Amino acid sequence: MNFPLMRNNILREDLDEVIEYLKQNDPKLTNGENVRAFESEWSKWLGVKYSVFVNSGASANLLSMAVLKIRHPEGGEVITPALTWVSDVASVLQNGFQPIFADINPLTLAMDSKEILNKITKNTRAVFLTHVQGFDGLTDDLINELEYRNIPLIEDVCEAHGATHKGKRLGSIGWMSNFSYYYAHHMSTIEGGMICTNDPVVYQQLRMLRSHGMVRESDDPEFRSTYQQANPDLNPDFIFALAAYNTRSTEIAGIMGRSQLKRLDANVQRRTENLQRFLGQIDPKKYRTNFQLEGSSNYAFNLILQQPDDGFVQRLMAKMREFEIEFRRGSAGGGNQLRQPYLKGLIPENFHNQFPEVEHIHFYGFYIGNFPDLKDSEVDKICEILNSVE
Repeated sequence: MNFPLMRNNILREDLDEVIEYLKQNDPKLTNGENVRAFESEWSKWLGVKYSVFVNSGASANLLSMAVLKIRHPEGGEVITPALTWVSDVASVLQNGFQPIFADINPLTLAMDSKEILNKITKNTRAVFLTHVQGFDGLTDDLINELEYRNIPLIEDVCEAHGATHKGKRLGSIGWMSNFSYYYAHHMSTIEGGMICTNDPVVYQQLRMLRSHGMVRESDDPEFRSTYQQANPDLNPDFIFALAAYNTRSTEIAGIMGRSQLKRLDANVQRRTENLQRFLGQIDPKKYRTNFQLEGSSNYAFNLILQQPDDGFVQRLMAKMREFEIEFRRGSAGGGNQLRQPYLKGLIPENFHNQFPEVEHIHFYGFYIGNFPDLKDSEVDKICEILNSVE
């Protein structure tokens, strides 16, 4: 592949640190000191009090919704993107909530703030907003109105490490936030995810939810004591407070996360420079270039047609295949989630047609690779190829 989606996201220096650790006489491999150190270093970098490392971004989504379910065992509505990765919608369903979908702002690809606010009802339990492709999906109006109405914001920042809103890093603004460290993302622990919060009770619940619901996973003696005193007939090492999961990660992933975090800011800067070069050269008559870039931390180059054109799309895909430009049609998650079979019977037939902005991305939107060691000459060549399509 001449122009892949990702290249060299795991470096020799990352592997060397893992190898050095494995050379110990008896290295601990499951969740341990390096995981805890990575959580602490990540919290400091992000600007939050607490972080819990799990085995994937999807698990981060799952556990954040599980915490919401503790608050609302009766269920309710969660305002959810139609343009996102499947695990966002799935985690809402898996925890017994009803997803209420919103169309997107074409300048950020995130749910439009006005759409969100118009869909809030007395049954709304949270807004689960995805910062798509590294753009800042927040507005001050949304933040202020949710705070006024006491509706929690949960941020999916899996594709937007390092992006900011008014100088604050995305993921430090909502009640909870989720990150992914999958190979193609801004940084990688091979697989892995993080849940972040400033809420001390949420933090303790996340620690238990991550590991079978065991009370001993709490690092707060008073929190543990409450359960131990209420259950004197149980072994204090085996009190299961929640019907939970095993989403623990490993020491190897923790080591890789600590290594990669050291260069994350530099990588974000390089991705941003690449994006600016890309948008400065692609043909604005054919492709959208007016994205809202303030605070963005680009995940991939977004290639979205200005107007619906089925013939042009086919010629564009043929050209990208000819020159081995790897692409994903539909942008985040393959396009409109409302067209997916897992939602059949849960939403009305043809419901997807009520979301025209997402529908445009589904058929006429793509993303292609942007990564730190992408050369200026490569960006220039990609743009030349894309602009040559007639």
